Amino acid sequence: MKLILTSLLCLMLIAAHAQTADEIIQKHAAAMGGLDAMNKVSSFKITGTVTAQGNELPITTQVINGKASRNEVEVMGQSIITVYDNGKGWTINPFTGASEATDITGPQLADYKSQASLASNLADYKNRGHQLESVGQEDVDGIKCFKLKLTTKDDSKITYYFINATDYVLVKAATKRDMQGEEVDAETFYSDLKDFNGIKYFMTRIQKVNGEVFSEMHVDKFELNVPVDEAIFKK
Repeated sequence: MKLILTSLLCLMLIAAHAQTADEIIQKHAAAMGGLDAMNKVSSFKITGTVTAQGNELPITTQVINGKASRNEVEVMGQSIITVYDNGKGWTINPFTGASEATDITGPQLADYKSQASLASNLADYKNRGHQLESVGQEDVDGIKCFKLKLTTKDDSKITYYFINATDYVLVKAATKRDMQGEEVDAETFYSDLKDFNGIKYFMTRIQKVNGEVFSEMHVDKFELNVPVDEAIFKK
């Protein structure tokens, strides 16, 4: 009887201290500068490099927060351009034969839509109508993390997020992606968090595909509330 009562008490204590997914995300958003503060940013600009297959490629991203984004990567003197603009998207990629603007649709469009906001799908999941649930804890490279499952409203895409259980910052995101007709496991690892007037931003992101490093992005400059010409988002 004493053993049963002791076990019951332990279970009650665990339940009392368990955090819901919403509580974890509230602390995560606060750790990144606060959801309200992120949503009040009018625009931002990112400049840096992406390293892939041994090539270091300059990258520039300009965003009108919550509305539009333009991403440009320089490759061998030519630019790969990807744009999201208020529900629509287009791309120019001379390396795939798309030298003229080509529409982006489906899951790819949903990805670029999420990149057009400073607040992530995770931090702003409620306002965007996504579903979020806690699926326990898991270590990532020795870091104890909360594991959260997010299902997006538009395309039911599932992404697992791993939040540091100590400081509530993002450590890793994992999802399935289609690459050249093949479904792969894609993971993004976040590091080098810096503060910009209270807003936090990761300066390094490493993406792995099926466990192997696919690309590394290093941000050299992150600017908030800078002038952005809306004409750059038009075809």
